[in-house]
Amino acid sequence: MTAGQEFRPHRIVVLALDGLLPFELGIPHRIFGRPRDAEGRYLYEVVTCSVRPPGPVETDADFAVHVPHGPEALATADTVIVPASYELGPVYDEGRLTEELTAAFARIRPGTRLASICTGVYVLAAAGRLDGRPATTHWADAERFQRMFPRIKVDADVLFIDDGDVLTSAGVAAGIDLCLHMVRRDHGTAVANEVARRTVVPPHRDGGQAQYIHRPVPDPQLATTTAARAWALGRLHEPIQLRDMAEQEAMSVRTFTRRFREEVGISPGQWLTQQRVERARHLLESTGLSVDQVARDAGFGTAQSMRQHLQQALGVTPTAYRRTFRAGFSDGAGDPAMT
Repeated sequence: MTAGQEFRPHRIVVLALDGLLPFELGIPHRIFGRPRDAEGRYLYEVVTCSVRPPGPVETDADFAVHVPHGPEALATADTVIVPASYELGPVYDEGRLTEELTAAFARIRPGTRLASICTGVYVLAAAGRLDGRPATTHWADAERFQRMFPRIKVDADVLFIDDGDVLTSAGVAAGIDLCLHMVRRDHGTAVANEVARRTVVPPHRDGGQAQYIHRPVPDPQLATTTAARAWALGRLHEPIQLRDMAEQEAMSVRTFTRRFREEVGISPGQWLTQQRVERARHLLESTGLSVDQVARDAGFGTAQSMRQHLQQALGVTPTAYRRTFRAGFSDGAGDPAMT
């Protein structure tokens, strides 16, 4: 927000459809209803609308919810989120919008960010908003979704996909990951981490993490990799070898790697890189350390290495990231380490 510009929270409009899942309907309100700026102002305004005039919307439970806004609210949205529904009718069965949904989507302004949770992706696909683009949905529905919409590049192995102005997520809890990711993208890791802490959920699960892990709860008779992960998190600034982590659990490297993938869904190396990127983001936002020092403290060793990893993960340089999320920071012009 530039000087003199009136503050206005980012407006999230959640589209509630008959047969919706109450848990998924509540995710955007819980995540986006929390963040505030340094002056205590809410960063988001979250409202719920229907494709009909205000009134009850049926859920998949034994109760309905009263939705206070009609489809006209979509015209005011900066972001529209479509949660899952079990009663999508021709959207799910034939891949086409109903007349009500067609009229509702026509109200959405060009440039509005769109997001879906689980099978809410069918609505975006039927509206033609995903043609030629990558998308995901619940792993159990991905094959059917791909058959119905062959022009979409479906990835069933990830938690969520951020394709700029359109984001899609897998089922249920992955909607939390998606919403936290949007907060992180909008306002940085410090704000997103505070929301996660208050919501008592992990602050970050990367979108590329496996959607379905064969052993999500480790067998109590088997050793886990929990202690090794805790050990590594306390030493991110140091060189960490795979054998070092395996030794913390008294496992061979081969056994540790297999067990780690079963529990976390990604390799130890991928996990370490994710943690170091998150550490670098936090330091860039919250400290005035030089980029060289941030790189060392996050375990990347050099500013060049960190820049490559941030470019790959976030699409921006350390300086650009810091400029975006740390108000008042001097961009270090003339310092080659800051680019």
